[in-house]
Amino acid sequence: MYKRALVSVSDKTGLVNFLQPLVEKGLEIVSTGGTSKFLQENGFKVIDVSDVTHFPEVMDGRVKTLHPHIHMGLLARAGNVNDQKILEQFQVSMFDLVVVNLYPFEESLKNDLPFEQMIEKIDIGGPSMLRSAAKSFSRITVVCDPYDYTRVLETSEQDLVLKKELAAKVFYHTSLYDSLIAGYLNPENKNEFVLAGRLEKKLRYGENPLQNAYWYRDIKSKNGFHNFKIIQGKELSYNNLLDLDSALKLCLEIGELNAVAVKHNNPCGVAYGESSDDIVFNLLKTDPVSIFGGILACNFEITQRHAEQLNEIFLECIVAPSYSMDALKIFEKKKNLRLLKIDNLDILKSSIQVKTILGGFLIQTDDDFTATVSEWKVFGKQPSPKLIKEILFGEKVCGYLKSNSIALVDNGKTIGLGMGQVNRVDAVEQAIGRALKFHKITESTILISDAFFPFKDSIEMIAKHNIKWVFQPGGSIKDPEVVEAAKNLDVQLIFSGKRHFRH
Repeated sequence: MYKRALVSVSDKTGLVNFLQPLVEKGLEIVSTGGTSKFLQENGFKVIDVSDVTHFPEVMDGRVKTLHPHIHMGLLARAGNVNDQKILEQFQVSMFDLVVVNLYPFEESLKNDLPFEQMIEKIDIGGPSMLRSAAKSFSRITVVCDPYDYTRVLETSEQDLVLKKELAAKVFYHTSLYDSLIAGYLNPENKNEFVLAGRLEKKLRYGENPLQNAYWYRDIKSKNGFHNFKIIQGKELSYNNLLDLDSALKLCLEIGELNAVAVKHNNPCGVAYGESSDDIVFNLLKTDPVSIFGGILACNFEITQRHAEQLNEIFLECIVAPSYSMDALKIFEKKKNLRLLKIDNLDILKSSIQVKTILGGFLIQTDDDFTATVSEWKVFGKQPSPKLIKEILFGEKVCGYLKSNSIALVDNGKTIGLGMGQVNRVDAVEQAIGRALKFHKITESTILISDAFFPFKDSIEMIAKHNIKWVFQPGGSIKDPEVVEAAKNLDVQLIFSGKRHFRH
């Protein structure tokens, strides 16, 4: 039976129902400010913290529980003779239950409050009480989440397993809280990096059925997949989320009206233009074999006409800003097709990438696809404005393919994509082979490479298939040889100076 509780909460959800049965068994409550008032209004007898500390709340409530008479009652060790003597000397009683949750800094962050108000949302006393209580978990049950109220009521106060689990939860909770504040005050700090997440969902499995997988939400991010509305279909899988992430990021990168199909984290069809009907048609014709079982992302409403075309193939997911009612009726026939809705794609823009390695992790900024046409080196004819637009489109697509990668684009769409090859000749061969399967190479076809051509062999292969425009970063010691081969074979070569590896 719990004897003495310290209670100070911002979130009062479920508090009355939690404390009522404990009070009926003799629990004494010590509380602060707003929590004390709330409990008294609900019929509880409460001892005010200032009656324990013999010191009033000061500085607009900034100082109220930061007092030895509180923390001695939390940190005193049961059975320690010296600790007990000190408690008797200062007439301090121990707590065996602590119920504290913190000022809602995370919620305040989402509301973009002024800096001065945000500083006042930094809780000092709350984390201090939680950490002191958690350190003494062998004799104190500490609760920082209303979700755990029922478990505490249903479990013996002597249950050390639960006490230890709740104590660990406190330290996770306060570390997340501190990382939010640190990130707010100095988001550019490079000496320490805290990756803080809150469990969104346990997934059925990872990339493969034998792997466990969990989806965490970055607590510093206001927007993301947790904001999506799932309209129909099965729950999202680990692989779905990875593919959706790539598809949406490329969709955002292209910017204008477009649609992106991704499979195994590689684009397998991309189209842009002024007509959404044309975009969907072109996308589906890019590579009708590879798109089977893929993910589709677009930045326009899915209409009945789109749905009729898309329903002819098997897709895992579609994500769009909206769907017409007629489109939804058509998709109803495929119950497992996941339909996601996101109102504003622009809010999803990210800035860093994190990858784990043995004993640590790597962080890098997102790749930069900012147009730098004035810095291009053109060997041959100058590209027309239309060709420049196509090149910039293809550069973005190529940058989202696994290296080594090659993208063939023509008239607002991809026609052949080569990716994940360990040499560039194979990537060129793969892209051209896929293009010839479903399309014709024309005078306006452009080949884009994510990195330089180390030898002239790729240029020779490209010329054999009458591809007249090649866009690549340059930077090889063999650049002069490659340029000379392109000139002799009437291939117009452009160096961008920007590599786009993706691993």
